[in-house]
Amino acid sequence: MPTKLTIDIQYASPAIEAAVSKAASATLIKKWVKATTDHGGLLTLRFVNATEGQKLNFSFRKKDYATNVLTFPYELSKNSLSADIIFCLPVIQKEVKEQNKSLKDHLAHLIVHGCLHAQAYDHEIKKDAEKMEVLEIKILHQLGFTNPYLDQ
Repeated sequence: MPTKLTIDIQYASPAIEAAVSKAASATLIKKWVKATTDHGGLLTLRFVNATEGQKLNFSFRKKDYATNVLTFPYELSKNSLSADIIFCLPVIQKEVKEQNKSLKDHLAHLIVHGCLHAQAYDHEIKKDAEKMEVLEIKILHQLGFTNPYLDQ
């Protein structure tokens, strides 16, 4: 029997919390996370500024820029997973403007995307990317969102 999934949502500042909360409540974010997995365990979602995002991306990936989402998986077994998923809000907000999307739609996509990474899905090679995208589209559709890969 799977253990319960605990979802911890953290915000690097009150301003980041306010901006994210305008687009999606903690309850809604947790619903999106739960739609991606049947596993129990612990997922921590942390919304950060560009400085923290850049530091983490450089420390762990040797890339000296902030990126929209970073996933740090710690455990994945048949019934349980544990991961930290970092969302850089300024990068996400920039992408929203560039891609002419709503913050809510883009957050839902990136949360699903990050949660799939926590479950060992990847997009480094074309075949794996296609498999991950199909799953993202399916989950997002079940949540009432359109295909995030259209019009790109």
